Amino acid sequence: MDPSSLLQYLITGLTLGSTYGLTALGFTIIFNTTGVINFAQGEFVMLGGMMSVYFTRVLGLGEPLAVVLAVVGATLAGALVERLAIRPVRDCPTINLIIITIGVSILIRGLAMLAWGKDTHVLEPFSGDRPIMVLGAAVMPQALWVLAVSLLLLAGLKAFFSGTIHGKAMLACSHDPKAASLVGIGVQRMVLLSFMISALVGAVGGVILAPITMTSYDVGIMLGLKGFAACILGGLGNPFGAAAGGVILGILESLGAGFVSSAYKDALAFVILLALLFVKPSGLFGLKDTKRV
Repeated sequence: MDPSSLLQYLITGLTLGSTYGLTALGFTIIFNTTGVINFAQGEFVMLGGMMSVYFTRVLGLGEPLAVVLAVVGATLAGALVERLAIRPVRDCPTINLIIITIGVSILIRGLAMLAWGKDTHVLEPFSGDRPIMVLGAAVMPQALWVLAVSLLLLAGLKAFFSGTIHGKAMLACSHDPKAASLVGIGVQRMVLLSFMISALVGAVGGVILAPITMTSYDVGIMLGLKGFAACILGGLGNPFGAAAGGVILGILESLGAGFVSSAYKDALAFVILLALLFVKPSGLFGLKDTKRV
């Protein structure tokens, strides 16, 4: 095995896995607050990439401003999903809410296709496209952006949940919504905030990945599935376990593409995931008493 090739696959896996981890983090944030698996999470990733391309190419905005506006736009989309699709039926069984998120995903994808077409688009790399050679492996500058932004976002969320009133209120809602409401926490406001944060996290993932893998109206399908798989792999309900699950899944996918075949890279990652869940259904970092729903 060529060490430089192995290092190349690991770098690629870390880059993709960081984005999967951000998507998984979005799943976990909403699940912890509402108990709902939001299958529209992948569409927030797509919106981040597609809106940033639209703002730069069609409106002619500078890339930094376009990225900020794209993230803000996706965050507002997350708020609209909660207010228009989830809140009116919040008393329905959880399975009904999950089905609604699937419908929202299809709706957002259809609107994106109508607005931006079926073409594949690419966002310009943030720091050029000249590779940096590290021990024989080529590292694209955009990969460093992906890793750095992912780590900063994780650190920011850690500080938010452990050091702010709103973060602690969201954690309280995740443990016992009824008790949280009895002590004066606005549970519905926390649910809205969870959708906005998950949309923001997803959009950031879509923006930083778009210069590497390109983007289109339907990229959210696979990214959402990979994010959900990473969430389950790391342990449903554990935010940083979900992020770690994304990195593991990305590395497995990259190694599978390199040493087996790129045609089977998606299947290989999911087969390993299923094998792990037979051994440890709660995931690598999940609690043993995790309920099945």
